[in-house]
Amino acid sequence: MNILAIETSCDETGVALLRATGGLRAPQFSVLANLVSSQIPIHRPFGGVVPNLAKREHLKNLPLLWEEISRHDPKFMKKINLITVTVGPGLEPALWTGIEFAKKLAKEYKKPLIGANHLEGHLYSFLLPAKIGMSDVHDPISRIFPATALIASGGHTVLLRMESFSKWRRLGETRDDAAGEAFDKVARLLDLPYPGGPEIERLAAAGDPKAIAFPRPMLREKNYDFSFSGLKTAVLYYLKENEEKRTKREFKCDVAASFQQAAVDVLVLKTMRAAEEFDARSVILCGGVAANGKLRNDMQHAAKKSGLSFFVPNNAYNSDNGAMIGAAGYMAHLRKKTYRLSAQGTLDI
Repeated sequence: MNILAIETSCDETGVALLRATGGLRAPQFSVLANLVSSQIPIHRPFGGVVPNLAKREHLKNLPLLWEEISRHDPKFMKKINLITVTVGPGLEPALWTGIEFAKKLAKEYKKPLIGANHLEGHLYSFLLPAKIGMSDVHDPISRIFPATALIASGGHTVLLRMESFSKWRRLGETRDDAAGEAFDKVARLLDLPYPGGPEIERLAAAGDPKAIAFPRPMLREKNYDFSFSGLKTAVLYYLKENEEKRTKREFKCDVAASFQQAAVDVLVLKTMRAAEEFDARSVILCGGVAANGKLRNDMQHAAKKSGLSFFVPNNAYNSDNGAMIGAAGYMAHLRKKTYRLSAQGTLDI
């Protein structure tokens, strides 16, 4: 099946072409094109994403990306079997731009159109191949499931138990700030530019993760929920108590490293506890925060130590992109899961 996918849930415009085979038991993807236009320079002066600016940029970028894809093969739409577009969760003004653009294409070229869940896109993104035009062969399904999957992004932190590619249940989620949101907020406290996650990781590389004993929120509670607002507040108070040091690079590096370690410890230890309790065969890490090298390395090490397989997307697919929406659309099509073609800002997984 050949799929055209469109992603406009937040501040990245994505258009992708995929070839999908294998069905629900052994899905495989070949990414033929994955174009992403980032809006980071537009939103950086505001310290975060401004919805109406995001909408404006999507309206500008979608035709440009469409034109770029069309140049590769002007007749490619004849080969498309399905169009899929993100309908949520996300910023509703941004989501509507992609939905309306997809509707226009579906009508013009007489192609079926379905909605895709952004979180499912992250969940399935580990299936996407590292190289454009290639299809990776993944482990047999018997080695993947049951799996414990952590979706960690700017807006969500969700822990799932997956029985298969089509069946899962939620074990826990954040009660306040998502992991990525906490990284961004702490970056602002340190006067770092948006987006904060990569800036925190960059500073942390030169710092001491044991320098400051920041709390590990909810780590000892028996549930699988998360909370990062208290950790953020602990950083705020520490900075206020050490106001005279705030401009020193070494101090900032130690704060970043200690905060990052605290957040990573919570994510890794809760995920591994769930994997042990529910007899998982593998651990899946996905979402924008999965791009953090410390989190990837610590989670991989913990999984290996427990004798579990570990899956994480190639870094190209951790941030929002059309390819992951193509994967989500294909799986939704096979599952006969339908999402209404309207912006659903709080859509759940």
